[in-house]
Amino acid sequence: MASRLNPYLSFNGDARAALEHYKDVFGGTLNLSTFGEFGQADSPQADQIMHGMLEAPNGFTLMGADTPPGMDYSPSGNVSVSVSGDDDAELRGYWEKLSAGAQVSVPLDKQMWGDVFGMCTDRFGITWLVNIAQQRG
Repeated sequence: MASRLNPYLSFNGDARAALEHYKDVFGGTLNLSTFGEFGQADSPQADQIMHGMLEAPNGFTLMGADTPPGMDYSPSGNVSVSVSGDDDAELRGYWEKLSAGAQVSVPLDKQMWGDVFGMCTDRFGITWLVNIAQQRG
């Protein structure tokens, strides 16, 4: 297996809903494992996600989990997930689903560098950047 870099997102009890939403956005196969399946069946976190992995048909891999018991949840404002390319229809489709119900800080529009770009923070607290590369003349 070749090395690869994958975002791993932390959630505060809503990892299942978030990862299912991202499956709706990107498609693919979602595998979820709960804390209950790994020795914490009687804990309040039994149904929370210990590890989740979404593998989309386009090669995207997104992982995430609920914050484990005994650890503090600390949402990170210094990391965003960027989706970029030149397939306008595909990327606009992602944007529509990611920005639905999100706080849009930069509407998807042509930017000074020539590309179409948008930025939003979804209802799960994840910041998404979508960049659609434009043909350079």
